[in-house]
Amino acid sequence: MTVVTMRANLTDSDIRTLIKGPTPESRAHAAHKICRCIEEAQLSPEERTHAESILAIMAQDAAVLVRRALAVAMKNSPKLPHEIAVRLARDIETIALPIILNSPMLTDADLVEIVRTCPPAKQVAVASREILSTVVTRGIAHHGVPEAVQRAVANDNALFDEDGLNTVLNRFAGVSSITTAMVHRAELPLSITEKLVSLVAGEAFDYLVNHHELPPQIAIDLAMGARERVTVDVIEQAVRQKDIARFVQQLNLNGRLSPSLLMRGLCMGQVEFVEHAMAELAGMSHQRMWLMIHDSGPLGLKAAFEHSGLPQRLFPSFRAALEVYHSIEREGSARDRIAFRKRMLERTLTLFQSMPKDDLDYLLEKLNATAWRAERAAAAH
Repeated sequence: MTVVTMRANLTDSDIRTLIKGPTPESRAHAAHKICRCIEEAQLSPEERTHAESILAIMAQDAAVLVRRALAVAMKNSPKLPHEIAVRLARDIETIALPIILNSPMLTDADLVEIVRTCPPAKQVAVASREILSTVVTRGIAHHGVPEAVQRAVANDNALFDEDGLNTVLNRFAGVSSITTAMVHRAELPLSITEKLVSLVAGEAFDYLVNHHELPPQIAIDLAMGARERVTVDVIEQAVRQKDIARFVQQLNLNGRLSPSLLMRGLCMGQVEFVEHAMAELAGMSHQRMWLMIHDSGPLGLKAAFEHSGLPQRLFPSFRAALEVYHSIEREGSARDRIAFRKRMLERTLTLFQSMPKDDLDYLLEKLNATAWRAERAAAAH
C-alpha cells in the first residue's frame, strides 16, 4: 500500500478530525485509523517523511486518549520514528508502558536511561521486554528496583554477564525472590553458583546443586554430606563440569573415585566421566585412555582396567556395559541424551541383576527419574 492508496483509505475528514476533532474520543479514533494505514503502507522516503509528520501531531496532542491510541497502535512498529518513541516513553505510564515494553525503536541507551531515571513501573517494563542485552541488564543490576531486577533475572532471554549477576548479588543477596530467580536461570557462571550456595536454602538450594555446575571441592563436600542436608550426585555434577579432568582429579584427592562410582557412571552412559576417572587413576592422559578403552580391542580395555587399579571381578560387567553403550550408539535410535540414558539404564539393569543392592537401588532411582523426564519431554512436543 502506497501513500496514494493510504490516502484513498482515509477521508479528508480523518485528517481534519485528527487535527481539529472536537472531542478526544473522535481524535483518538482517527489516530488509530491513520496509524493502521501507515503501518500497512509501503512508503518511499518522501512518503515516510509525510507519515512521520502525522505521527508527530498525534504525539503532541493534549489528550491522553490520542497519545495512547498512537502508543498502542505503533508499539511494535519499526515505522515509529525514534524521537517519537522516546517522547512516548517519557509520557505518563498508560502511554509509556506499551512503548517501553515492546518498541524496537528504543535503543539500549534509551532503555538504560529509563531504568536510571524513571519510576519503578517503567523500570519493570524495561525488565519485562522479551529480549535484553547485557548492556541493559547491567543497567538494571546497578539501578533497578527489586521488582525490576527480579523480572530481568527470571527471564532467560535477558542476557546477563558475570559482572551484572555479581552486581545483583551485591545489592540483593538477602532478597530471596531474586536469589531464587537467579538459581532457576538456565546457565550460571561458576563464581555465581559458588556464592549462591551460601545464600539460598530449601528448594532453591536443592535446585542449585542439582542443576548447575559447582566448584569441584564444594560439589565433593556436598556429596560427602559435609556441608548441607542435600547429597549432590557426583556423576550428575561431573556431566555439568566444563573442566571434567579437574573435577575428577579433585574427586581422586578426596578418595571418591571408587569402582562403584565408575560402574554407576558407565551404566548411566556417562562414558566421558569414566574415561577421565580411569585416566586419573592410571596416571595417564585422557586421550591415551580413550584409545585403550575404545580403539584397542578387548586387550586394550583389559589393560586400561589394570592400569586403573580397578578390581578384576568387575571387568566382565564393565566390558558388558561398554558393549551396551556402543550398541546404542550404533543403533542411533536414541533421539537425545535423556532417551539414550533411559535405554542404557534399562539394558544394563537387565544384565546386572546381581550387582550390589546400593548400586542397584541407585540405578533404579535414576531410571525412574529419567523415565519421568522423558515423559515430560514427549508431552512438551
